[in-house]
Amino acid sequence: MAQLEKKLKSRHINMIAIGGSIGTGIFLASGYSIFIGGPGGALFAYALMAVIVYFLMTSLGEMSTYKPSSGSFCDYSTTYVGESFGFAMSYNYWFNWAITIAAEISAAALVMSYWFPDVNPVYFSLAFFSMIFLVNLFSVKVYGEIEYWLSFLKVGVIIVFIILGAFTIFQQPHFGTQNWHIQDAPFHSGWYGFISVFLFAGFSFQGTELIGVASGETKDPEVTIPKSIKLVFWRLTLFYVLSIGVISLLLPFNDPKLADQNNISTSPYTLIFHKFAGMYAADAMNFIILVALISAANASMYSSSRILWYMGQHGQTPAIFKRFNSRGVPIPALIATALIGSLVFISSFIGNGTFFSYIVQISSLCGFIAWFGIALSHYQFRRKFLPALGGLSILKYRAKFYPWAQIISMLVIVIIVAAQFITLGEHYGIWDFVMIYSSVILFAAIYLGHKIYTVRKNKGS
Repeated sequence: MAQLEKKLKSRHINMIAIGGSIGTGIFLASGYSIFIGGPGGALFAYALMAVIVYFLMTSLGEMSTYKPSSGSFCDYSTTYVGESFGFAMSYNYWFNWAITIAAEISAAALVMSYWFPDVNPVYFSLAFFSMIFLVNLFSVKVYGEIEYWLSFLKVGVIIVFIILGAFTIFQQPHFGTQNWHIQDAPFHSGWYGFISVFLFAGFSFQGTELIGVASGETKDPEVTIPKSIKLVFWRLTLFYVLSIGVISLLLPFNDPKLADQNNISTSPYTLIFHKFAGMYAADAMNFIILVALISAANASMYSSSRILWYMGQHGQTPAIFKRFNSRGVPIPALIATALIGSLVFISSFIGNGTFFSYIVQISSLCGFIAWFGIALSHYQFRRKFLPALGGLSILKYRAKFYPWAQIISMLVIVIIVAAQFITLGEHYGIWDFVMIYSSVILFAAIYLGHKIYTVRKNKGS
């Protein structure tokens, strides 16, 4: 019987995680984050989120090294927390990446609209979606190689952006610090702005946990995973924190262009390149953004199909989803994921950035739920299961700061998610409230439904 092929090397794992994380979050949401939270609020939110992500990735690294699984923390949630919790976590994470495909493809279509404003974006969406689907039909080795080079390109551009941005900053009066003193900057809208930015910061860092998903198809996971955890975290932290810093010193946070999420020409990267390097540089930047978005969508398709395959293997979905083709690709899971991801076409009917904003916020909350699951699973793994297995001596890689890292992570996640009720109440109606929090509602419904079903089943037997 065909199986998942262990063909991914360390460089593939690094770039898969980076590819999933560098997309709309850094190229579109970063500008909007500065707009709503001010330069200080955005920088502080992203820096704090980076610390939380570090805690979570080391937790995931320890579990993935000990027990590599394409089900990743969905598997760990089932094993170390409970069957119902793991069941709900699996559906949450699959749904998260399935709809993220729509966000990335939607943004990619907007990039093409920059050059072809008279062409319906739905045609570009269809073309990009088909291309990503075809790439994922090949073996994992082919996928990993393509993703490596796509991610390599956008990483290089971000590095160039930071270097050129820093050079430009030194040429500005007072190094651009005047942008930190406009209106109520640096912390625009106070705690309200800071909390609002956190959702976008969470969305931006999502994808680092793909290391865990890819561990099931990785050569020598005991060596590869710990190395990748360290490299990916520091790279992403530097990329995001330094990028936010550069943008905040070169563009005023109250620039209305930063608030426009439905126009790729208002990406802070495009604005800066156009301002200081001319039109051709802006065009080149838009092309890189296009590559980045396709790469992120590609990683999303990969991860969501693997999670659905895992669910099929463990009876959480119909048995058809555990099937492979001759190349070890879970075709039914891939097709089902593609069908959900095709919701991208809704973006062509909902204007003014509404669709993109909804997807970002829904996906962010899904991601926070997944991260909470990672922290809780690791906490339970160390507390309940590890002593019976032989203690710390059996671990090839050990997460630092246990248990405080896990407790702090869970506490911060709960506070941030709860705080969204406050921010939403000021600007959104009841329908917006339900839409954005649909991921939380769905997770709770699946968990309680499975719990009730399990209890009744056990009583009946």
